[in-house]
Amino acid sequence: MKEQTVFKKGLKLMGNHFEISVVTDDEAWANERIDAGIHEIQRIEKLLTTFNESSETCLINRYAGASPVAVSQETFSIIERSLRISSITQGSFDISYGSIDKRLWNFDTNMKALPDKRTAKKMVRLINYRNIILDHENCTVFLKEKGMRIGFGGIGKGYAAERARIVMKSLGVKSGIVNASGDLTTWGLQPNGKPWTIGIVNPNSPHELFSYINVTDLAVATSGNYEKFIMINGKKYSHTIDPRTGLPVAGIKSVTIITLNAEVADAMATPVMIMGIKAGIDLVNQMKDIEAIVIDDRNIVYSSANIRFS
Repeated sequence: MKEQTVFKKGLKLMGNHFEISVVTDDEAWANERIDAGIHEIQRIEKLLTTFNESSETCLINRYAGASPVAVSQETFSIIERSLRISSITQGSFDISYGSIDKRLWNFDTNMKALPDKRTAKKMVRLINYRNIILDHENCTVFLKEKGMRIGFGGIGKGYAAERARIVMKSLGVKSGIVNASGDLTTWGLQPNGKPWTIGIVNPNSPHELFSYINVTDLAVATSGNYEKFIMINGKKYSHTIDPRTGLPVAGIKSVTIITLNAEVADAMATPVMIMGIKAGIDLVNQMKDIEAIVIDDRNIVYSSANIRFS
């Protein structure tokens, strides 16, 4: 009997590095299943992208302030779920962030000062999930204000990873991982019969790990200020912008979310960072089947009520 092995394939999808792993004793069988997962991610990318003028996302944005746009049930549903998360997080998650003027935040070495609060607030005035109007009967989406734009950068990777997992499981894959640049979903067990071991990145040194967690049939997503940031007057400002103020998040280095679904994990990591340690963890503690690990600027680690990590 052949030995069970982890077969992997990595490639760039949705502007990010994806790695898909399958446990089996048959490499050809594994590659076929991995390719099916890749095709599903590519399908999602075409559906949600803002870089293709014919995508449903671009059509919704093009007719902002003018008329509702009929979309597929899949696009409608992901927008509906996004609005639910916006409501739960009091607007800290908002897919209408696409409206933000790129002149406000340009995270490069030329940026030497923060915009003043009034300018920042003015620039984000079009970000408001309440102005995304859904018509269930006609399956249409309408952005009430001209100039509004939606984007799925905060939820799309997780959704794609989740869909790839579902497709591969339907094709008989009993154990695997879909890793979308650190936002990942796991199922089944390693070849040695143990749960998957997932590393939590050290935000002070992104190529190192500060801890590990053992997971199976769980999703993990991390949002951190080590990925993209600027230094102004000796203080680090994350590329994560609070959509309610237009100003960057400070005080938290990273947030890791552990839950049952990669889409939810992806979507919740950023709002917990925006909401802050106390409010973010309080929210997680009120939700079912979701946990959080938060590291602040002083390297103090906070966690939700039921988290266990070594």
